[in-house]
Amino acid sequence: MRPSHNAASGPLHKPASMTFARLLPYLWPAGNRALRWRVVLVLLVMVAGELATLAVPLVYSRVVDRFVHPDSLAMAPALLIIGYGLVRLISAALTNLRDALFAPVRFRVARQAAYRSFQHMHALSMRFHLDRRTGGVTRAIERGTEAVETLLRMIMSISPTILQAVLVMGVIGHVFNWKYVALMVAMIAAYILFTVRFTTWRLGIRRRMNETNSEATGKALDSLLNYETVKYFGNEEHEAARYDSAQARYEQAALSTQYSLGTLNFGQAAIIAISLAAIMLLGGFDVQAGRITVGEFVMVNTYLLQLYGPLNFLGSVYSGIRTALVDLEHMLGLADEVVEVADPPNPLPLATKLSVSAPARVEFRDVRFGYRPDREILHGVSFMVEPGHKVAIVGSTGAGKSTISRLLFRFYDVSSGAVLVDGHDVRDYRQADLRAAIGVVPQDTVLFNDTIGYNIAYGRLGATQDEVEQAARLAQIHDFIASLPEGYKTRVGERGLKLSGGEKQRVAIARTILKDPRVLVLDEATSALDTHTEKEIQAALKTVAARRTTLVIAHRLSTIVDADEILVMGHGLVVQRGTHAALLAEGGPYAAMWAAQGSEGA
Repeated sequence: MRPSHNAASGPLHKPASMTFARLLPYLWPAGNRALRWRVVLVLLVMVAGELATLAVPLVYSRVVDRFVHPDSLAMAPALLIIGYGLVRLISAALTNLRDALFAPVRFRVARQAAYRSFQHMHALSMRFHLDRRTGGVTRAIERGTEAVETLLRMIMSISPTILQAVLVMGVIGHVFNWKYVALMVAMIAAYILFTVRFTTWRLGIRRRMNETNSEATGKALDSLLNYETVKYFGNEEHEAARYDSAQARYEQAALSTQYSLGTLNFGQAAIIAISLAAIMLLGGFDVQAGRITVGEFVMVNTYLLQLYGPLNFLGSVYSGIRTALVDLEHMLGLADEVVEVADPPNPLPLATKLSVSAPARVEFRDVRFGYRPDREILHGVSFMVEPGHKVAIVGSTGAGKSTISRLLFRFYDVSSGAVLVDGHDVRDYRQADLRAAIGVVPQDTVLFNDTIGYNIAYGRLGATQDEVEQAARLAQIHDFIASLPEGYKTRVGERGLKLSGGEKQRVAIARTILKDPRVLVLDEATSALDTHTEKEIQAALKTVAARRTTLVIAHRLSTIVDADEILVMGHGLVVQRGTHAALLAEGGPYAAMWAAQGSEGA
């Protein structure tokens, strides 16, 4: 028995440093020297820009001192003023150059993070997707992608401020004395401590806001996807009330977030105002005592204002960073989901196309399986479908018929026993190869909201228009498509709702014909159709099943009378097997089902 894996969610609310650390490989990717050099260039430009910014108050103080002492040369103040303007211009140019150079990095990293998360969602098992709301998952990826871009943008805003603070304290410590530096350090420490503590408290509110937002989005998506059901039962008001109730909880959480933000901003402003007043008082006393000049007093004041502007913004940046980290945490939590069904380290090769290989052999060998450990669905199922043969599976609802097709596709791994294709366990193949070798026509065909041509070509991406049309002809739908004003460019609507059930089934058949699989699974492909349409679809299905190994999960017994073997499922077991004629002669469950369906098609 092979070990099974359980999909578990990664723990949320991880330290911010761990969340941020997971972004570093995106910023410094292996093998991407161009991006690495761009990051280095951004850092160099940032340092140059901060050095230019540091020079602005120095030049400005010299201008003031020249005006205070008029015995200086007449042209000196004018030259200094021109120099002051040039320094400010250089500082602004370098700042904008830094942002322009870093923008491609931000958006590329956000794109890569979104791509990997989306790719991981498709790698997760069906169990994960059945347990989660699709709207909540997509919203978490969307918010996480925005968070990556926001996080990098804000880090690039805060890093120059930190560098500037260090440089300013160095200059002030050199020009003035330790008292000024001590006051600045105390102010910055108080500001950071208050901001961190208060913002950490606000994170709980932000998380609640995100949760209620995801709930509202999920309810809206679920309701709109089931639009027809809502209309059938006249429950529009009920759906609107459910959505409004979720939005009301979001409204309260959003208001709490806004009020707490106002309190945070006021506290930060108070710390800055008190600190600024204290340092200015110290400077005033030193001017009176003759220890510093008026120009130097103006210089320290300019440095403080130059520093406090970004520092005041630092509170919003830090709050934004923490908020972005919360959103990013959810997306990374999805990326931490364990891949329950994984490829083997050394997969075996598997031929996938009928056109280049013979039909495959399919075998279920003493298969046991349950969607939950405490509720087993299949209790030791064994059967074989020889290459090119047709085996049908029938039984009552809940007998385990559809579970067999899911195990064959390896959407789940068996609890014990084995599912084999060409004599090897499906777990020994790459999932992509296995699924490329198997085609399915399901009962409920869901199409992409795109053109008919796109939906048929989805069976083999890159197929030519001639190949698409040939598949449509074999599925007996080409004439219908050609009669439409836009032909193969006709859009099918959300989930293919603009097409009838029979038309959607023919598109699904054409898609499978184009795929050219070695194994065909018909999962109650005609049970939802009327008798006339079913007969037309059955003719198309015979075309696609020709020479292929075919597994039919059937509800209407008249569709499988020509099967090489019929398996009758009951309570997770094969209770009867044989040909149609043999099972009728034997009596038992199959004969009873045939009689109950009125000997349909006999």
